[in-house]
Amino acid sequence: MLSTNKCRDCECTNNPIKLGSHRQKTRLLWTTVVMLAGFFAVEWSVGLWTHSLSLQADAGHILSDVAALGISLVATCLAQKPPSGKATFGHSRVEILAALANSLILLAIAVFIASEAINRFQSPETILGLPMLAVAMLGLVINLLNITLLHSHSHNDLNIKGALLHVIADTGSSVGVLLAAVAIHFWDWFWADAAISLVVAIFIAFSALPLLKESLNILLEYAPSSIAPATVEAALKSFPGVVEVEKLYIWTINADNVMLSAHLVVESATIDERERMLRNLQVYLRQNFGINETTLQLTNRKFKPVIPIHPLFNQSLVSMLPSTKAVSQLAEKNIKM
Repeated sequence: MLSTNKCRDCECTNNPIKLGSHRQKTRLLWTTVVMLAGFFAVEWSVGLWTHSLSLQADAGHILSDVAALGISLVATCLAQKPPSGKATFGHSRVEILAALANSLILLAIAVFIASEAINRFQSPETILGLPMLAVAMLGLVINLLNITLLHSHSHNDLNIKGALLHVIADTGSSVGVLLAAVAIHFWDWFWADAAISLVVAIFIAFSALPLLKESLNILLEYAPSSIAPATVEAALKSFPGVVEVEKLYIWTINADNVMLSAHLVVESATIDERERMLRNLQVYLRQNFGINETTLQLTNRKFKPVIPIHPLFNQSLVSMLPSTKAVSQLAEKNIKM
């Protein structure tokens, strides 16, 4: 008996609450993109004017954020499409691909900024501190506003979480640029620009690694970090009526969609008993492990198929040899030929 308990994406799409949530996410991403794109133009121009590497690096970081958030917007729109054709799970995995792209972009930016900072240590330049300070303060205000908008929606959405990490990295960059601008303006410490750029690069890299790991784990269909398959298997074996657990699979479709599939050998005499046990198992998995989508096959132990025995063990070797009559007929046939 095979039974499935699933909340299909098409049902979620028709749900006004879910649909409103998707629209709100889209508006938040668009608001963030517009603010960052406008600030990029200002910061890049002032960075070239003041010869500040940290401003230019932060502007490059913001440009990558605009591109990454654009990917996130496309992913959010595609994720709303219901299952169709061969896309039986829908398109929610697109959000995970966007998160993976965001993490890789962050790592690439970190490497670029670090290399430029090392070169600037060897060849320092005169930098205008006051304009640099003003732009850094403006960037800090914009990034704090974006964090406030995105934070409440990032807990159960890996795509929004990736966008939030970009903005947090931008905020760290703005703080670093602000400190460097103060040091340059008051004490002419031009090396602070390269030093802050290097610190920002390290911060960006470390902020990208958890997102990279989480998105890869989902794409490789690992069990989520919050669920240990061995613990789930032990819990199922201890469930009343379950004799054996076979072929247990736990994986994730996206950050908030965990799935389980298993074959269970059970002690149940009737179909009604197995149906009741199935419902109880689904409630148990949902309440204790947060697994809402399960596919369980329950087989009565009495009807469990027996592994067939090889023919050699079912009959004697003598009985498998050709008879004397058959041998003589074969010999006569060979003589005639």
